[in-house]
Amino acid sequence: MGKKRFETAVIHEGYDAKQMLGSLSTPLFQTSTYEFQSAEHGEKCFRGEDTGYIYTRIGNPTVHVLEKRIAELEGAESGLAFSSGMGAISAVLIALTKANDHVLCSSGLYGCTFGLLMMMKEKYNMTVDFSDFTSKEEIRKQIKPETAVIYVETPINPTMKLIDLQLVAEVAKEFNIPVVVDNTFSSPYLQRPIELGCDVVVHSATKYLNGHGDVIAGLAVGKKDFLDEVAATTQKDIGAVLAPFDAWLLLRGMKTLPLRMDRHCDNAEKIVVKLVDHEKIAAVYYPKKDEGNVYSKQMSRGGGVIAFEIKGSKEDAQKMLNKLTFAKVAVSLGDAETLIEHPATMTHAVIPEEERIKMGIKDNLIRLSVGLEAWEDIWEDLEQALHTF
Repeated sequence: MGKKRFETAVIHEGYDAKQMLGSLSTPLFQTSTYEFQSAEHGEKCFRGEDTGYIYTRIGNPTVHVLEKRIAELEGAESGLAFSSGMGAISAVLIALTKANDHVLCSSGLYGCTFGLLMMMKEKYNMTVDFSDFTSKEEIRKQIKPETAVIYVETPINPTMKLIDLQLVAEVAKEFNIPVVVDNTFSSPYLQRPIELGCDVVVHSATKYLNGHGDVIAGLAVGKKDFLDEVAATTQKDIGAVLAPFDAWLLLRGMKTLPLRMDRHCDNAEKIVVKLVDHEKIAAVYYPKKDEGNVYSKQMSRGGGVIAFEIKGSKEDAQKMLNKLTFAKVAVSLGDAETLIEHPATMTHAVIPEEERIKMGIKDNLIRLSVGLEAWEDIWEDLEQALHTF
């Protein structure tokens, strides 16, 4: 059989039940260490001359199934699993940079990613700039001799702006600069940056990949040589490795990714239509086909996250959130439950106000992660809450 389609690969890739006593479910190798066949075998493992397992911080069979699966789904050579999305992001960025380097980022970042870059800037005298990446000329002007990496979110959290990944990758290749993409909001079901020429993809697997709100995990995919280097250095030595049980839960959650993503998108598309026409809404941000070439080039659907601005203040936004009945006021996204939050005071609170406003994160902006419930119930809850201010 040739290359499996996405819906099949997300269930089967990286695991052969016949090699594991016929266990249909991937076995959970809940162990910290492994017995060597002999002292000589142990020596070969530590020299890298044998692929045997040594210690779960360095490798675990359950985790390896997950790493193989995400690599296949993203169209990459290799994958690595981490104990959080920030574990993946920090390991990749530290591996790609050194003191005095320059990082060029999309004009909006998750708050903790921004915080990490500011810490690296302070400690290692690095410089960080932000770009809209709207043209090749703009990108070329912002690249410096010391630019070590281009880091992109698309859709950007939480403004949902799109970045043309193919355009960014083409310019980056002119300068031999790696492009790292946070693909959390789309998942590989909706968008695959590696296929567009990017080098590394990172995920907070906590979100859509897991889909059930019960795992904290991160994933990175890319070229095998690079990820082998990350595994042997910033992952192993800093230690943000994924626990086997969390990998097992994540493998289970991923099996329904296509079904869940289609439902998230179906619901979100209906909610967007209602929000656009509502008298209390000033603006709605959601990737759509009518946004032109970027969407059609890299996304199959818009995803399950909507951002919108109310015609009101921060206090009005908080009143609205407090009035909701079953939509949960909570950070994160991609769960079965509908989650809603206020980015300016929650997920992006670490970003200085002036910088936050430049990113489009205003005090009246709300981020909605549309769940799997009946869309009519989600809308009824939102609508009654919108009438509180």
